[in-house]
Amino acid sequence: MKNLFIEYPKCSTCQKAKKWLQENNIEFEDRHIVEQTPTVAELREWIKRSGLEIRKWFNASGLKYKELNLKDKLEQMNDEEKLSLLASDGMLIKRPVLVSDKGTIAGFKEDKWKNITK
Repeated sequence: MKNLFIEYPKCSTCQKAKKWLQENNIEFEDRHIVEQTPTVAELREWIKRSGLEIRKWFNASGLKYKELNLKDKLEQMNDEEKLSLLASDGMLIKRPVLVSDKGTIAGFKEDKWKNITK
């Protein structure tokens, strides 16, 4: 499986992660998180593979998250509602996302990315 790198190109963390992938000669397929927002099925699989709770997949520092007042609303939502909300707008998803045959990670932490790309 080729690594799938899901990014928002204007995001500085995404730019840093992409540069890291390139510098480490790690092959990847690039995908724009807004133009090709992940589906509910993709998110369900990736979240399961990541080992994180759904809440951790939300871009809690994003404008959309704050506009929708999700800090309070997420507690009242079930997992299916959260998945549907994430799939409705790529800007709600923590980014970048890296999907590899060894795991899936939302957000960029170099040491964790090394573990699933090497």
